[in-house]
Amino acid sequence: MEALRILFVHNAYQQRGGEDSVVDDEIQLLRDHGYEVELYRRENHDIESMGKLAVARDTLWSARTMRDVEAVLSRFRPDVVHSHNTFPLISPSLYWAAARRHVPVVQTLHNFRLLCPQAMLLREGKVCEDCVGKVPWRGAARGCYRGSLPQSAALASMLMLHRGMGTYTSKVTCYIALNDFCRDVFVRGGLPAGRLRVKPNFVADPGLDSTARAGFLYVGRLSAEKGIATLAAALATLPDVQCEVIGTGPEEGAIDSLANVKMAGWQQGPYIVERMKSSLALVMPSLWYENFPRTLVEAFACGLPVIASRLGAMAALIRDGETGLLFNPGDASDLAEKLAWARAHPDAIRGMGEAARKEYESKYTPRRNLEILRAIYRDAMAEATADEPDNA
Repeated sequence: MEALRILFVHNAYQQRGGEDSVVDDEIQLLRDHGYEVELYRRENHDIESMGKLAVARDTLWSARTMRDVEAVLSRFRPDVVHSHNTFPLISPSLYWAAARRHVPVVQTLHNFRLLCPQAMLLREGKVCEDCVGKVPWRGAARGCYRGSLPQSAALASMLMLHRGMGTYTSKVTCYIALNDFCRDVFVRGGLPAGRLRVKPNFVADPGLDSTARAGFLYVGRLSAEKGIATLAAALATLPDVQCEVIGTGPEEGAIDSLANVKMAGWQQGPYIVERMKSSLALVMPSLWYENFPRTLVEAFACGLPVIASRLGAMAALIRDGETGLLFNPGDASDLAEKLAWARAHPDAIRGMGEAARKEYESKYTPRRNLEILRAIYRDAMAEATADEPDNA
């Protein structure tokens, strides 16, 4: 397949996260293999200088996106537009700009925003699917997005406007779900099954070291949906079990007082890799489904098994007893039991780490990801060509 021109589109977050890293990594992967890639990017920092009405308007339909993207399409002439995040400033008007030029759109689904105003299918610390496949009025009425009724209503309005316009079913050529579990959720939510492909995230191979392993590791934002309170409660019953916590966030106070916890704060990638290569297991106590935790792939690449909630993507990606251990979501006693077992059985945990590394080598390398991405682009271009008379 000849090298293509790909226009990436991404609305960056105020606090850099996994989605931003995925965008950077995919762009670099494509460029390294001869693809010509350009990035149209908007920053959520711009919201600070905009009025509330302007932000709400752009969330529904961004005239600036239409102008900017049509200019880029005319100049760059991409074969495919690959969108990651359009919320809130880029907006779904992106898809219409691409359709006017008959350019296929591939949309990666990093969260559940198209089904849920809050994007995580989480309410009061528990999974909530009340808006899946339905009019999201509950999410608006409950103020599910940041506890704000106006902002939640704006998001629900965006979803309903573009569902009614057929944006999500006719203007997006292909969606990328990050795993089979998430694909099934999106199908139940109303996205066309025939337009959904599965492509996981990937990370560069960090290599393996023969470092001795001890203690547990948590990497990520310290927020309620990540299950920090569950982790803290479990560790409080295991004073001899050590855990290093890498990250910052509003739930820091729930765990930083424990004597057996080392708070490392925010750290750069090399430090995280080093700790992954020297820990017994990564702990992921999330209360929400997750879509595809990047830290999980990083752990597998380092030969590090994962102890995670038996929930959503985590349960789909981790083979219990083979590449890690699963515990009941929010159950601190069950998590404590798994941590104690892992500490008492280092040989078994080492074997799980070796299996996790093999999982990485077969599914999550850059080379394997490029193969899948090429196939998705090829299918999207073929689909757009077949549908071109309908888009005119």
